[in-house]
Amino acid sequence: MPLSCHAALPRIKGDTDLTVALAGNPNVGKSSIFNQLTGMGVVTANYPGKTVEVNLAAATFGEKRIGIVDLPGTYALGAVSEDQWVARQAVLEGRPDVVLMILDATNLPRNLYMLLQFIDLGLPIVAALNIVDQAEHQGIATNVQRLAELLSLPVIPTVATRGIGLDELIRTAIEIAACSACTSHRPLKYGQDIEETISQLERKVATAADDLPYRLDPRAIAILLLENDVEFIDLVRARPWGECVLAAATELGEEIASKHDEPAPVRIARERHGLAGALAAEVQSVTKPAAHPLVESLWQHTTSPTSGVFILLLVLAGLFAFLFYVGSFLSTVFSDLWAAFISPVIGGGIYSLFGDGVIAKTLIWGPDAGIAAALAVGIPYVLTFYFIIAFLEDTGYLNSVAFLSDRLMHNLGLHGRAVIPLVAGAGCNVPAIIGTRVLSTMRERVIASILIVLVPCSARTAVILGTVFLYAGWKAALGIYFIVFVLITLVGLVLNRLMPGQSTGLIMEMFPFRVPSLPTILKKTWFRFKDFVFVATPIVLVGSLVLGGLYETGWIWRLAAPLSPVVEGWLGLPAVAGLTLIFAVLRKELALQLLVALAIVQFGNQADNLLGFMNERQLFVYALVNTIYIPCVATLAVLGRELGWARAALISISTITLAVAIGGVANQVIQLF
Repeated sequence: MPLSCHAALPRIKGDTDLTVALAGNPNVGKSSIFNQLTGMGVVTANYPGKTVEVNLAAATFGEKRIGIVDLPGTYALGAVSEDQWVARQAVLEGRPDVVLMILDATNLPRNLYMLLQFIDLGLPIVAALNIVDQAEHQGIATNVQRLAELLSLPVIPTVATRGIGLDELIRTAIEIAACSACTSHRPLKYGQDIEETISQLERKVATAADDLPYRLDPRAIAILLLENDVEFIDLVRARPWGECVLAAATELGEEIASKHDEPAPVRIARERHGLAGALAAEVQSVTKPAAHPLVESLWQHTTSPTSGVFILLLVLAGLFAFLFYVGSFLSTVFSDLWAAFISPVIGGGIYSLFGDGVIAKTLIWGPDAGIAAALAVGIPYVLTFYFIIAFLEDTGYLNSVAFLSDRLMHNLGLHGRAVIPLVAGAGCNVPAIIGTRVLSTMRERVIASILIVLVPCSARTAVILGTVFLYAGWKAALGIYFIVFVLITLVGLVLNRLMPGQSTGLIMEMFPFRVPSLPTILKKTWFRFKDFVFVATPIVLVGSLVLGGLYETGWIWRLAAPLSPVVEGWLGLPAVAGLTLIFAVLRKELALQLLVALAIVQFGNQADNLLGFMNERQLFVYALVNTIYIPCVATLAVLGRELGWARAALISISTITLAVAIGGVANQVIQLF
């Protein structure tokens, strides 16, 4: 259902009994709680002029239907970055009935900072103290009752990955939403002189104003003005009483600056950090952590520059071995079952209805050869790949990879946080490019997006495994990944030199290894794979029918002829194979699926039919070119939206040039040896 940003929260609220907003930093398990509550059945919405999305879903609890809004993960609220701005606007404009603030029990002081910001806004809040199991393992004990007393709001201990405490969390949220007085008592105070200044401005706002922005209380407006929040300064200035209040805010801000020898926004932030630290110190105690030598040893070894690289290589080797054997097994099973039971029925039905002319032969390409190709290529390898990625995410190993790769990222003009989108790009480039919004500068976002485009996504991995790995062996497949790795490194180094500016430092929370949850892994795998199937299958069917029509009418050879000098002469491929690469702009794995469909029509439904169509050298070059050149249309669309269409076009032209150049060189070198 299409959602505009300003309509998003009210529309869900109109369809539900109450609306709950989930807030917290990116690594605190907020997404796990959202997924547990909603089953991952979500829609997304963007705010006008902003690219950061909020996830929207509905869940049923007892007789209540609850609209759940997953805010962007941030460490603070404000108008500094897109994610912070969208998180704040979602609660200010949407006015959720209650905010669920997810806190990390292993890093409470940092998490309490944003909670204090929500309290300053005067919103109804329930806090979820998440990851309490890991905190216990680290010897961190939290007096939850005392924390709730100090904050004057409910605090519920949870373990999101296992669903512990979530029923109580939602039950409490419903109770708070029904409590009209739950935001009236705010006992938390900053330093005496800061509180006196806030109170002075609060009285000024209360006296002068009768239409406060977003219906906030005078204290919230006073704090935002003293923090020099640009958006609220503009909102207040537009009111008839605005100039008077702004003059008072400027004067009081200067008094804070003169007393503390630092600007008022800095002093208020320091007060908030200090209060967060004091609260955490009062409610938490650290005892001797439980002995987990294996977990600690794994963490040390996987993040060490020496052993970590070796372990990473072993993990990658295991990943490809698992992909190859499991993917090949599924591919063989699906293909054999289809050839034995489904293909004869479809073929017989089509020929009985349409005869054996061009129309019937063209239709065979879609529901028969097209789906057979999807079963043989797209589904087995993509499904297996998504399972592995979900497993690595759930164990926490990807966090180690990010830490390990930080030094390399700096050489490429990025920092450690950029590793996460790059790793995500191995699943799909589209969400990975969207994930670059966490980077602070456009320079970093451009570099990261270009590198992500070159990262082999799951669809391109399916092409590599379905051609090179299957028919030319694992060494050849690893050769493609090595070439792409070298290319990504060189492109990053060149961009870092050519583009002005420099990368910022790594700010990243690290988490210990944990035992993965099989239900969570299967759920992640299914929802990612479900989207792939629903989006890819229609494209495969239509693409197969178009290619089939071109083939059966003979037009395929006429269209392939102009490609001959480059495809046949330079790349050493059959001209028709170049035509399938053009189709891959729709979806990367579509190139191989159409190639398989073409081979099935020519050579029958055999496991080794591609070797009758192309030799091992040609399959290597084919997969290499497909991996490097212009990304799929979905990636192009998100590049245009995130970076602008001029940059998207330049990236596309550059990747085509690189793919043709590197593919041709590879073809010539292989022929020499």
